[in-house]
Amino acid sequence: MAAYDSGPWVDLYVAMAGAAAALLGLLFVAVSINLEQVLRIPWLPLRAGETLGVLVVLLATAVFVLVPGQSLTALGLELAGTGLSLIGADGLLRIRRGRPPGAPARSIVVPAVIVALTGAPLVVAGATLLAGAGGGLYWTVPALLAGFAGAVCNAWVLLIEILR
Repeated sequence: MAAYDSGPWVDLYVAMAGAAAALLGLLFVAVSINLEQVLRIPWLPLRAGETLGVLVVLLATAVFVLVPGQSLTALGLELAGTGLSLIGADGLLRIRRGRPPGAPARSIVVPAVIVALTGAPLVVAGATLLAGAGGGLYWTVPALLAGFAGAVCNAWVLLIEILR
C-alpha cells in the first residue's frame, strides 16, 4: 500500500527536495538584499526565521523519505519529530519574543498558521506510519502544500512587499 511504502513517493520527494532547496536560496537572497528593512520592521525577523524553518523541515522530510531501505518505524519517528520540532521551536521563539509593538495581527497569525499547517500533518504522518493505519505518507501532502504556499508568500513579502 502506497501510504506505508516510500518507494512510490520517490519522484515527489526528489522534486520537493529541489524545490525546498531553491526556495531556501531565494529566502537567503531576499533577506540579504533587504536586511536593513527586515531588521527595521520588528515582526519580520521572526517571519523570516519561521519561513526558513518551514523550508528546512520540508527539505528534511524529503531526505527522510528518500533514505533507501529505512524502516517505517524510523521514518515515522523522523516525521513526527520533525513536525514537533518545528511547532515547538516556533512556539518557544514566539513566547520569548512576545508580540512586537505595532505588529498587525495578520503578521503574527499568518506565519503561525503556516507553521502549524506544516508541522501538524507531519506529526500525524509519523504517528500513522508507526501505527500502520490512518493515512501514513498521504498526511505529508497537506504539509507540503501549506509549507510551500506559505514559504512562497513569505519570500514575496521579504523580497518585494518590504520595499513598498
